[in-house]
Amino acid sequence: MQSPNTPLPIQPLLWDVFCRVIDNFGDVGVCWRLSADLASRGHKVRLWVDDSSALQWMAPGALNGDWPGVQVLMWAQSRDAAVLAALSPADVWLESFGCEIATEFIAAYAYSTRANGNNEQQHPVWINLEYLSAESYVERSHGLPSPVMSGTARGWTKHFFYPGFSDRTGGLLRESGLMDRQHAFIQSGQRLQWLAQHSIAWSGERLVSLFCYEPAALPKLITELDALPGPTLLLITAGRATAAMLTAVGKIAPLRHVRLSYLPTLTQVEYDQLLWTCDLNCVRGEDSVVRAIWAGKPFLWQIYPQQDAAHHSKLSAFLNTVNASVTLREIHYTWNNTTNGQCDGCMPSIDLNEWSQTVQAARTRMLQMGDLVTQLVDFVLKKR
Repeated sequence: MQSPNTPLPIQPLLWDVFCRVIDNFGDVGVCWRLSADLASRGHKVRLWVDDSSALQWMAPGALNGDWPGVQVLMWAQSRDAAVLAALSPADVWLESFGCEIATEFIAAYAYSTRANGNNEQQHPVWINLEYLSAESYVERSHGLPSPVMSGTARGWTKHFFYPGFSDRTGGLLRESGLMDRQHAFIQSGQRLQWLAQHSIAWSGERLVSLFCYEPAALPKLITELDALPGPTLLLITAGRATAAMLTAVGKIAPLRHVRLSYLPTLTQVEYDQLLWTCDLNCVRGEDSVVRAIWAGKPFLWQIYPQQDAAHHSKLSAFLNTVNASVTLREIHYTWNNTTNGQCDGCMPSIDLNEWSQTVQAARTRMLQMGDLVTQLVDFVLKKR
């Protein structure tokens, strides 16, 4: 019997993946992982992005064409008639997170198809890749068609594709061999090597990574870490987490048992290794929470905050999915400054042993699911 993570026999496809960077790095981070994973399986990808600056440190060489199978193109080029005239037609169009393909891009393909007298049924499989959520609507909506009602693509059909945490969704990004690489990293003692390579002097302290926005509860978390038995080394990622920490340290008493270390920007590979290295990971947004699950270490997730507070129910649904304990729920509610909890902003005690068991159990379940790229390719091949 074929395992749920075994890809179908390779039928190389050409993918146009479209990404608009709203803010932060999550949009382009997910799209890059997706594109690189597709390419590693023999597919060709054109990644159209309106702000590729983060790829310079996230995936060095990506903008220079050094990643076989992935070509990064600027969004503005998808409206350029000269560029469009020279493009080979793709097998798949993938809109990420509700971004809309330029009308000029769609029109160029539609007119070319008609001018060549081709059967219009051969147009690309059109996917709308949605945001990650554990809410119940995801299972109901995954795979549903969305007819195109106007424009040059009228009569075509998009399909919604939802990542998710259950086997009734599109699954999670997990490239082939990820778990083997993680196992080798841990078993061969690369943790010490990684710390040394990043000029981190480690004397055996508890290791905690911090990748966050600006959580109001950050001073409380630092104080709680300082109260734990034994010393802690807090590894703070570059950008907003560093800025938040510099603000937070001015609001707390001098630290006795917590030492701070500020990191430079990390590639996606290095960030995964950071998660494997630490004993507790504070993560934010969509991409890093998935990587934290695969790391199998205790983690705190700061969900992307939304003005209409829609993230409150999204957080609760996720905590239900991982069967979080009362303590783990309360610290997540405090960390995310939501009104869901019962302790009114208190910071519950950190219990790494209990949290580790929760994460390990959730990861075991999710490893039984087909990964997102395997399911996505399977879905596309069935629609062609």
